[in-house]
Amino acid sequence: MVASSPITFLDLPQIEERLKGLDLVGLMEGAFAAFSRGEAVVPMPGELLLIEPPGEVHIKYGYLTGGDTYVIKIASGFWNNPARGLSSSDGLLLVFKKETGELAAVLNDRGRLTDLRTAAAGAVAAKHLAPERVDAIGVLGCGIQAELQVQLLQSVRPCHDIVVWGRNPERASAYARRMRYKEFSVEIASSPSEVASRCRLIVTATASPSPLLQWSDLHPGTHVTAIGADSADKQELDETIIRKADIVVTDSRAQARSRGELGHAYGSDGIAMNRVIEIGEIVMRTAQGRVNPNQITVSTFSGLAVQDIAIASAVLKQP
Repeated sequence: MVASSPITFLDLPQIEERLKGLDLVGLMEGAFAAFSRGEAVVPMPGELLLIEPPGEVHIKYGYLTGGDTYVIKIASGFWNNPARGLSSSDGLLLVFKKETGELAAVLNDRGRLTDLRTAAAGAVAAKHLAPERVDAIGVLGCGIQAELQVQLLQSVRPCHDIVVWGRNPERASAYARRMRYKEFSVEIASSPSEVASRCRLIVTATASPSPLLQWSDLHPGTHVTAIGADSADKQELDETIIRKADIVVTDSRAQARSRGELGHAYGSDGIAMNRVIEIGEIVMRTAQGRVNPNQITVSTFSGLAVQDIAIASAVLKQP
């Protein structure tokens, strides 16, 4: 009998060490392009929603047709955790050999890789869709993505001025303190519409069940990265924004039919959904991003397993 290969176990400190020097934005561009070229097998995500305490668990899985592994990722979000001094996100990734199904690696990242690949996806969107000049970054939300999205944006749209809105004033103040410590200038807005009036690059990173931004809030030349609505029960943008924006971009048209902003705006309307561009198509230059400074553009992602495959593979290849 042939002996099984040893399993690689990496905990969070080991993963953080291997992340140093990785081009996360470039990794996500490559992952999105591979998906849009049809080089990834990515089934619909599994989803477990909890009512009390409020939380959710997502299971995403898939493989690259030219790769030698498949990946299963479990990621959770529990919204009451920060009040307990805990991170709202957790999770791990399991990497298996595609030829035999043997477990090859366990990445006990505690949700860190999911958080980073999500933030890097926002940076990819801004690279291709946001205005060239950004005077202030608008942020709706006060959690992990509200921080990481801004930090990853620095590689594509450097800007240290933030205008933030949060539903909870105490959490908004805490966010402002954390970001000021990281040398950002932060002003707290009184409403989402105030953020939109002052910013042409806006990141929405909430678990809101109802729209926070209306079409009338947006000014010409604005780009919105809507990152929070990754399930059917969430919505950050009014449907009119999706229907009237000059360019609407997603990670997967197929996945977007049943969740988030596009699910609410278009649902089963296949003709309307086909007008939506996949970010991988823009990366490959088979579709155009922003071409006019006055265009209103929107990217809305629900997260793809191909992103998890890309970041897990990159971490495992690092010495």
